Amino acid sequence: MRDFFIGSFEKLVAVIIILLAVVVVIAGLGAMFSEGFLQGIAILIGGGLYVIMMGGILYLALGIYHNTRRTAEAIERLAAK
Repeated sequence: MRDFFIGSFEKLVAVIIILLAVVVVIAGLGAMFSEGFLQGIAILIGGGLYVIMMGGILYLALGIYHNTRRTAEAIERLAAK
């Protein structure tokens, strides 16, 4: 059951990152055509950095989980010898 939730969370993270990227591009282009070119570029740069940071943090949490699980399995194998 735990693997189901972790797998689902990994898929959810991927969908969230893609949606965030699409929203940033749409907002940046919308601002370029209505507010001004520089404001649109600023939204694209700032939004891109935000997407990268959020994706990194979410994937870091998943990486910590997987590393902890592998370490526990390795310690159990060592203890069984």
